[in-house]
Amino acid sequence: MQIGKSIGTALAWIAGLVFVLAGIHNNDPYLVMLRGTGNLVLAVTSIVVAVLLLRGCCLRESRRAGKLLVALWCLPPIALLASHATFELRKQGVLRTEPARARLLGQHFIVGYSSFDEVARLAEAGLIGGIYVTRHNAAGRTGAALKGEIAALQDKRRVAGLPPLIVAADQEGGIVSHLAPPLAKLPALASLTDLAPDQQRAKAEEFGRIHGQELASLGVNLNFAPVLDLRPGARRNRFDFNTLISQRAISDDPINVGTIASAYIHGLEASGVAATVKHFPGLGRVRTDTHHFNADLDTPVDELEAADWRPFREVLSTTDARLMVGHVAVSALDPGDRRRIQRS
Repeated sequence: MQIGKSIGTALAWIAGLVFVLAGIHNNDPYLVMLRGTGNLVLAVTSIVVAVLLLRGCCLRESRRAGKLLVALWCLPPIALLASHATFELRKQGVLRTEPARARLLGQHFIVGYSSFDEVARLAEAGLIGGIYVTRHNAAGRTGAALKGEIAALQDKRRVAGLPPLIVAADQEGGIVSHLAPPLAKLPALASLTDLAPDQQRAKAEEFGRIHGQELASLGVNLNFAPVLDLRPGARRNRFDFNTLISQRAISDDPINVGTIASAYIHGLEASGVAATVKHFPGLGRVRTDTHHFNADLDTPVDELEAADWRPFREVLSTTDARLMVGHVAVSALDPGDRRRIQRS
């Protein structure tokens, strides 16, 4: 019986500390589920546990330890309030930015959003240069509704005398088809690698035209595709649960990658939508999931130049594509880079 109580008390301490840390780091991307209703659940749960502890036997058996435990469970709502207040103060500071500075700095930012009213305020003030629309913007909505929302933001930019917003999406095909539905879900470009070269080019350009026409019909003018990373070996990174490059890369052959990607981009650009090649300097040889961990690319530069970087060089020289940089340090070029980042 006593052992069970001790274990229960230990778990209460651990859970309380976890709740406090969650409250303090409420705005961390990993805790996105806490926003909105999640905040309320965390706060109510903390209060209920604190009340149960007060009514329980822990205070009678060990008054000082019991009071400390109750105090610990009272902290999460306070931490949530402090985190929210800090965020609001920072937001108000941004919104009060002097207009000329806002327009100078804001042109460099493309932001995702959930609230139309909030992003409209940023767009009108010149505090952003673009928006990123994805699954949660399209979920449960028609293409016409999303198109109307994007058009309304562009109207606000015109009235404010500002350049049109960059409107970006991530529509690669295959598992990364963030606007499907309402748009059509096409196969990944990797599905074309077994075709003859002429068929590869024709089909890839068709995929690009379809994506381009559908995205342009919504008001999207920049697509975060295609992927130019070389496909990694099957056992290269067993813990890649988010990037999933092995399922998104076109091929392990740089010639195939360049041929298919170039044709796809020409189709996309013909519809008035710009492409983005990614994720330079390449994630195919990386051994960690860069959504969660620092990553080193420790391959010799000569080998990277001959293989991994060849599609980037060829595609960028023959198209107007943008370049997306991955979260990777190239050890051969700057072996001390990570150490300096960690110290700073």
